[in-house]
Amino acid sequence: MTRRRTTRALAASAAALTAVTLSACASSDRDSGGEGSGSEESGGTLVFGAAGDPAMLDPAFGSDGETFRVSRQIFEGLLGNELGGTDPVPELATDWEVSEDGLEYTFELQEGVQFHDGTDFNAEAVCFNFDRWYNFDGLATSPSASYYYQAVFGGFASTPDTPSIYESCEATDENTAVIRLTQVTSKFPSALALPAFSIQSPTALEEYDADDLSGSEDALTYSEYAMEHPVGTGPFKFDSWDRSNGEVTIVRNDDYWGEKAKLDKVIFRTISDGNTRRQELQAGSIDGYDFVAPADYATLEDTGAQVLVRDPFNILYLGINGGNVPDSGANPALQDERVRQAIAHAIDRETIVNSLLPEGAEVATQFMPPTVDGWAEDVTTYEYDVEKAKSLLAEAGATGTTLRFFYPTDVSRPYLPDPAAMFQVISQNLTDAGFTVQPTALPWNPDYLNAVQAGQADIHLLGWTGDYNDAYNFIGTFFAEASNNQASAEFGAFSAPEIFAALAEADSEPDPANRTEMYQEANRLIMDYLPAVPVSHSPPALVVSERVQGLEPSPLTAEVFSTVSLND
Repeated sequence: MTRRRTTRALAASAAALTAVTLSACASSDRDSGGEGSGSEESGGTLVFGAAGDPAMLDPAFGSDGETFRVSRQIFEGLLGNELGGTDPVPELATDWEVSEDGLEYTFELQEGVQFHDGTDFNAEAVCFNFDRWYNFDGLATSPSASYYYQAVFGGFASTPDTPSIYESCEATDENTAVIRLTQVTSKFPSALALPAFSIQSPTALEEYDADDLSGSEDALTYSEYAMEHPVGTGPFKFDSWDRSNGEVTIVRNDDYWGEKAKLDKVIFRTISDGNTRRQELQAGSIDGYDFVAPADYATLEDTGAQVLVRDPFNILYLGINGGNVPDSGANPALQDERVRQAIAHAIDRETIVNSLLPEGAEVATQFMPPTVDGWAEDVTTYEYDVEKAKSLLAEAGATGTTLRFFYPTDVSRPYLPDPAAMFQVISQNLTDAGFTVQPTALPWNPDYLNAVQAGQADIHLLGWTGDYNDAYNFIGTFFAEASNNQASAEFGAFSAPEIFAALAEADSEPDPANRTEMYQEANRLIMDYLPAVPVSHSPPALVVSERVQGLEPSPLTAEVFSTVSLND
């Protein structure tokens, strides 16, 4: 067996954040924590301006950033991510071993840990959770309910036509859980750091019928557990959720097994508008918020706020609906690789990085950041060259080709802080190269996302923030043949057997060194085929007031608040 790293750190994960309904509540609920006020160790309440409400608080059904932002304070998984980094480290596990064939993982567990309801965390609880996910049925098996389980493990016990890579979990003793897979995957065990795979109290899950989902796939209604009784092992416990005012309150877990949180309480207050979040911070009504507009960095810092810039761990790309499957409905011109190459050569990515993105942004040469194993130095690149773009279009007989260019409104993403400005630059680039651009601007959610997924756009702006440090989480998400990818819709119904095979083989390779080389080859194939155009990697930021100490920015946008103190 091969021994894995034994360092321990607090958990973090990621997912993209979604802006939703604006909360009218802007009054401050901050307090200084009673006795010892003014001391860095005195506790107190931190109020964080969230971009939206959580969908619910059962992380097994979570896929949005605001659900995970709260969940990762309450729950823990077998693995977490290193504080301020992306590598997996033990959390509720102390160590793990993997068999030589890559199919059996043995996790040694922390001892003496209890869930917030006073029940014991042990190997039986671990296996209860893994078996719970595998045995989801009905609405729980819809992608809108259990996206991350399906992205990592595949199908369920109830879906024999879609097999799962999960085989079994065995509690060999009180503090040892053995998880067996049916096939090797590069996603395991790194994906276990996601909040979706947090270990929850079996007692609470059963008492409050956690799997009792109703409604429809497009409008799920969650259980009493998910809305009112989430129970984990983390440094904070759930206290309340005032949905009328858009506030979730968590309190310190004084019985926490590890280093206890310094804060007494954290309130997540929904303020969906970015300008309003900035104003509330400046007014002292909140202590921090995410999705800081790059244009606001200097102003915020001038007033004493701390702008915490994360390392880039994302990709902005220009999606191309160039499907080559008959009757796919894709623009025929985009099925010609010369036209796709012309688009790539037409885009002035250096200007985009220097003028539209914050300091530290980088031009992307492929669909993953350089820090991910599998990034290749020798992929085909497409330098900004207007004359080359015109020549390729002429050669393809496609000069003047009309491109339906969709871009989102009413949103700012970590990789796309100003969609309208990005559209203007790229649109002018394409026009200069001989394309005709037909613009369409749509509200981000649901109009824009639905239109892009339905293949209505010829080209569009989208991006991705990595969930964990694995090549498949980037290029597999986009370009694999597996059913959980986006290729059949967002990039048109394209068929690229060589790419599909390369990604499948890399994902199933047990040797890490061989797997890295295989992902490098997959990147080369992708950039030769050019199903879309990578544009940039951008460092997003969050901001906190000067009284906040100890918040470590995460490249995964997965900050934890147990390290935070208030210095009044």
